[in-house]
Amino acid sequence: MRADTTTARPGTDAGPRRVLIVLCTTEIISWGILYYAFPVLLPTIGERTGWSNAAITAGFSASQIVAGLVGIPVGKLLDRHGPRAIMTTGSVVAVFALVALATAESLVWFTAAWLLAGVAMAGIFYAPAFAALTRWYGPRRVSALTVLTLVAGLASTVFAPLTAVLNDHLDWRGTYLVLAGFLAVTTIPLHLFGLRLPWPAIEHETVHTPSAVARSRPFLVLVVAMSLAAFSVYAVVINLVPLLTERGMTTSAAAIALGLGGVGQVLGRLGYARLTARTTVRTRTLLVLLVSAAVTALLGVVPGPALLLIAGAVLAGVTRGIFTLVQATAITDRWGAVHYGQLNGLLTAPVMLTAAIAPWAGSAMAAWLGGYPAVFVVLGLVGVLAAALSTASVPRR
Repeated sequence: MRADTTTARPGTDAGPRRVLIVLCTTEIISWGILYYAFPVLLPTIGERTGWSNAAITAGFSASQIVAGLVGIPVGKLLDRHGPRAIMTTGSVVAVFALVALATAESLVWFTAAWLLAGVAMAGIFYAPAFAALTRWYGPRRVSALTVLTLVAGLASTVFAPLTAVLNDHLDWRGTYLVLAGFLAVTTIPLHLFGLRLPWPAIEHETVHTPSAVARSRPFLVLVVAMSLAAFSVYAVVINLVPLLTERGMTTSAAAIALGLGGVGQVLGRLGYARLTARTTVRTRTLLVLLVSAAVTALLGVVPGPALLLIAGAVLAGVTRGIFTLVQATAITDRWGAVHYGQLNGLLTAPVMLTAAIAPWAGSAMAAWLGGYPAVFVVLGLVGVLAAALSTASVPRR
């Protein structure tokens, strides 16, 4: 049932290498500014505006919901036309969204700005980059995806501390304006001029249509398992700084721990090729999700000292990094590369929906449960459930 029918490889390696360099650069910038800057700025935004952390995080979560929904039609467009116009437009929209965030004087305006940012995320985050490399690299896609996620995994390492420094000198509004300007002068021209490689066609040799795959039991189980796993993984990212500050660490130290988690992501991804060579898709998905769940629960149980908590943050980054690659290759590992953009869009949408709810849910649960340690234990249990479900997500050959 596997349909590994990637088409037309580019005639030379120079074009794909250039594209890979461009996407590595733009992904680290886009993720660093639109995603990882937020948890660092969250405490300051609350202090300066008087808005609750739950309300502020709800706006950020709403952006993830929008990104997931917009990602479905974006996936179809990617299959047909390629990433250049989509990613360039996404960068332009991102700049406007960041300026709107920086100038928001009300919670309604702040939330609306995040909704616009969600549209941008659908066009510049991993999904379109993964689709681009999957088509342009063909059978070599795993190595290209690994390189991309290795580099982009440093987004938090670079931008979390940088955001903290800017926030100390400019406050959160000035920080977002500076970041908007940097994103504009880097990602817009890189997407516009760096993604001009001809978009190859594919030969449709699969016996199943995308709609048939999307209705199949393994696909539906995969959607549920990956969605639950994403809920756990991304709730940890956004709520890690509040957890560590609750444990007695300063905001700057917690931001550094979050940044070191990016180093962990890189370390985890370095071994992914070896993992794929030695395991089946069922085994490695189960293993990655179980280890992620265990690390999350331990962060909730271990009270300190600070070095041990930082080590836990790094381990969480390791599992998060591998999870990204598990998600990126979930479609091709099971159903091949045909219609990757469309099928990955259908998978990514609910995954992003749960990832979107996760930050707000983490803040809300902290209020209900009396603190963030209990939240992390609950997130670990959610991860265990995701791991168990993943064993039924592989179609029969």
